[in-house]
Amino acid sequence: MTTTSVVVPKLDTARKDDIVANVDVFIFDCDGVIWRGDSLIDGVPETLAMLRDAGKRLFFVTNNSTKSRAGYLKKFTSLGLDVQPEEIFSSSFAAAAYLESVGFGKEGNEYTGKKVYTIGEVGIDEELDLLNIPHIGGPEDAGKRVTLAKGEMMHQDADVGAVVVGFDREVNYYKIQYATLCIRENPGCLFIATNTDAVTHLTDAQEWAGNGSMVGAIKGSTKQEPTVVGKPSPFMLDWMCNRYNIKRDQIMMVGDRLDTDILFGKDAGLRTMLVLSGVTSEELLLSPENDIKPDCYAEQLSKMLDV
Repeated sequence: MTTTSVVVPKLDTARKDDIVANVDVFIFDCDGVIWRGDSLIDGVPETLAMLRDAGKRLFFVTNNSTKSRAGYLKKFTSLGLDVQPEEIFSSSFAAAAYLESVGFGKEGNEYTGKKVYTIGEVGIDEELDLLNIPHIGGPEDAGKRVTLAKGEMMHQDADVGAVVVGFDREVNYYKIQYATLCIRENPGCLFIATNTDAVTHLTDAQEWAGNGSMVGAIKGSTKQEPTVVGKPSPFMLDWMCNRYNIKRDQIMMVGDRLDTDILFGKDAGLRTMLVLSGVTSEELLLSPENDIKPDCYAEQLSKMLDV
């Protein structure tokens, strides 16, 4: 059987002109598109300025949950980028917004006393605080160890009604066991993943194991699938379109990952552009085995200026 390869066009002047003429809203992934680690990718400020001058609306959506929106605003500012708080969407925000959307911890106008156990860094906890959602775990459980002895048991809080798993550089066996007990033994406990990315860009020197490794540990021990709120889940896009009255045919998604960014855009009916400045190589993109095809691709975002 012969596999037919679908040609993905490279960005050229005609495609750039069409994009600028017909796209009103751009959604950018951050890691691998705007920056790598803590290094700004060449030409990004000039490209964003060009699009703003053309009257385009810009949003920045990241699956990295280690920071809250306020934390990401500080990062944008430190890199010299003028971005507004309402333009930033992180998966830490998505987790809190999802819990709010399902009425977590409330029966009518009454609070039930339910709380969230978090595996993750400060971003998730900061977003939960903004919505007054009680939580335990997170950075407070960094460094905790399990001492095993005859008859030893761990006791979880029976009021935990949701476990949120985000990227956590201090993940440990204590956190895994605590989350497992909550999901398996607390009736109706929700299991939420900020994302299931295989790798992430902690530095610009190499790829590092992503949140998929943390989520995978909890999936393995609970035999349950999480509700994923980051890309490629549609939750953040639905929230954005509803809040700002944006039509999907106005939007282009620009990212560096096929299985999150581009799939996120294609599943939602958006235009899509892949940039090769992150995790995806041109060889992988054009391989006959790859079945996730963007509308076009470019070496990096600043090619919007060159063509």
